[in-house]
Amino acid sequence: MRHLVFSFIAAMLVTGPVWADERLVSDDTGREVLVPRQPDRVVVMHEPLLGLPLMDLGIEITGSYGRADDGSFVIAVDFIDTVLGEGRPKPRGFGPFGQPDLEKLRALEPDLIVATELDAGKLDQLASVAPVYLQNVSSAKVHGIEIQDDLAALVGLTEVFNSRKATYLERVSSLRETLPANSAGLTYLPVFLTDQLNVVGNASGMVQALEDLGFIRLNVDETSKLAAGGGSMMLMPLSAEAFGRLNPDLLVLLNSYTEDDRGETGTRAKLDRIVPGWQQFMKPNLENRILFVDPAKVITPTLASANHMLDAFESWTLKSR
Repeated sequence: MRHLVFSFIAAMLVTGPVWADERLVSDDTGREVLVPRQPDRVVVMHEPLLGLPLMDLGIEITGSYGRADDGSFVIAVDFIDTVLGEGRPKPRGFGPFGQPDLEKLRALEPDLIVATELDAGKLDQLASVAPVYLQNVSSAKVHGIEIQDDLAALVGLTEVFNSRKATYLERVSSLRETLPANSAGLTYLPVFLTDQLNVVGNASGMVQALEDLGFIRLNVDETSKLAAGGGSMMLMPLSAEAFGRLNPDLLVLLNSYTEDDRGETGTRAKLDRIVPGWQQFMKPNLENRILFVDPAKVITPTLASANHMLDAFESWTLKSR
């Protein structure tokens, strides 16, 4: 009994008191962190991967790392507009790149900072301002819209997430009924065009929608050994030679965010520059098995992006008939 009392006292000394409006949670790195039950002033260290999932659930983000003082985003595309629609309030920035501006961050008076596991090196700085929750975002650790599911639990909106997901799955079911009976198990591969070819990772609404529809990702790594090298948390480089040999049942092509034309015409032109002549020899093109998608709508790990992907797929199937 004495051991239990001492253990309880030790735990209280380490974690501090847990008030009624707070709770102790474990983040994705195993850290225990005391967070508000209903946070009012959330800031995020990655807007597309962390901010959009929360905003899609109705949270108004106070601050976002990656925005400048004038509210502009660090890249040309503003995902709030493309994924959630224009007219929504934008979070304030506390540094567009490099190290976050702690003075600006403190001025936002956050009660919760949501960061990625890749921000662990900034943890001490961030934790001096507010509680920090580290969320896994790399494709090796999360899949589809699992990030949004995790964050819904963090901010007490699991019921909201489950309700919206149920509506989304009803739509998936209706769309699957329109597909041929032999479509289950067909392969897909999403390729993103920058100055090179890249296979898109697993964490996105696009991936969630395609796999809910019954598609299976073509495993480039194990079956074909086509990878050209390393990759980031969302993209894996692919050589032009390897790309020319690919034959997924559905090839999904996404043009760079920096391109003005992210539709079919612009994407085909961009790919012509990277892989000249591909339209004449690649089977997915010859057999009308390419889906052109705007990544600015479908790449975030949200139900909103998953629904955008269903929109694109439905339009493509109607056009292909």
